[in-house]
Amino acid sequence: MDNNSKHIVVVGAGISGLCTAYWLKKRGFNVTVFETDSEPGGTMKTIRMDGWLIETGPNSALETTPLLRELFDQLEITDQRLYADDAASKRFIVRNGMLNVLPMGLGSFLSTRLWSVGGKLRLLKEPFIKKALKEESIAEFVTRRLGKEFLDYAINPFVAGVYAGSPEKLSLRFAFPKLYALEANYGSLMRGTIKSRGERKKRKEIAKDRARLFSFSNGMQTLPNRLAEVLGDSLRLSTQVEHIIPVRAGRYPKYTISVTHDTMRTSVEADAVVLSTQAYAASKIIRPIDPEMASMLDAIYYPPVAEIFLGFKHDQIRRPLDGFGFLVPEVEKKNILGCIWSSSLFPDRAPVGHVALTSFVGGSRQPDLVNFTDAKLMEIVMDDLRSLMGIDGMPTLVKIVRWNSAIPQYNVGYGMTIKAMERFEQNYRGTFLCSNYRGGIAVGDCVMNAEKTVQTVTEYLAGTS
Repeated sequence: MDNNSKHIVVVGAGISGLCTAYWLKKRGFNVTVFETDSEPGGTMKTIRMDGWLIETGPNSALETTPLLRELFDQLEITDQRLYADDAASKRFIVRNGMLNVLPMGLGSFLSTRLWSVGGKLRLLKEPFIKKALKEESIAEFVTRRLGKEFLDYAINPFVAGVYAGSPEKLSLRFAFPKLYALEANYGSLMRGTIKSRGERKKRKEIAKDRARLFSFSNGMQTLPNRLAEVLGDSLRLSTQVEHIIPVRAGRYPKYTISVTHDTMRTSVEADAVVLSTQAYAASKIIRPIDPEMASMLDAIYYPPVAEIFLGFKHDQIRRPLDGFGFLVPEVEKKNILGCIWSSSLFPDRAPVGHVALTSFVGGSRQPDLVNFTDAKLMEIVMDDLRSLMGIDGMPTLVKIVRWNSAIPQYNVGYGMTIKAMERFEQNYRGTFLCSNYRGGIAVGDCVMNAEKTVQTVTEYLAGTS
């Protein structure tokens, strides 16, 4: 097959779309990427200003797959990668208005004040709990297997930190498939954790609690910027895809893609289309050909999140910033979801003598807070930080970023959405869905799913020759 004779359109220049396009181009395909925004990266954006480095999306990522190292080597950015300070492994959870270290070993678990004696003893029942007979939310699963206290002071804040979501709504099976698999395959989390280590090694995957945290010397946007640089003229920014239409009946249709750039509408033809936008954006594109699938995509909930980046002089902070930061359980009745101690993780995130803190507000827990004015957001965040960290005075720098649709929620019943995606790809052969609403939201998940999509597209196009 002459790959160069096959034209593939990728819609969306987030990490999923960029990696998909990059690997397809490496295989010799003729690739065009259309992106609505004026710069690549999706939510992965970095701002440099007056000695501060501000991440408006992911502040870092976990090196959970060797694909990441291979990608960085291919892009020649390995020398720019930074691993987080060893202190990043130390994380805090709020209980009774105090920061408590999340225990990482048996000794610290036995001595921690995060859980009562009764809460700790409850965990001993876990290997003897029977499997569930129905799909469960994360809250239902954790309460059943580990107890309510563990849900409140471990899983609830963790889910808020990862998904900005609600454990009462998120599906265990689809939001945390590996956790679900431990019970499904081994009948117990404790037994499964021990026995599954060998399987992860075979897959060359690294458990998230052991994976190294990384960023780049100039921030996370280094990755999408470099991918965009390699893609060159194949990437078309500030270009809106209006819709895709199959133009030839038969087993292998071609697609007409209508795009708008500078108010000018044109169209291109493609042998395959990869949709790597947010679900609600993909919905608009496919609605003319599949309104039912479009409605399914529209139903995927993206809670709003506000990021409040604050810079302080070092002597304004009373406590040592000796860790990654902290998460806040919902039962603590605070306004912030958590806070990352950004300048403690990587060098050159703040000017000399200063520290950088990144707090998050909203999510599924309190979505209305994102609509507060900047002044009100500052007030509620500072109230929480003062009570939890003992901060004196006001910040020297404030940067507030709002994401009205932040992270897709894999809520209970998401299996129907997954099946609908599979039916859509079968009905419209040559169209593929590759975005973080499918297969995981983490950076590593997006990269792995992009590679899988590239393989699927390649096999499909080989059959069209």
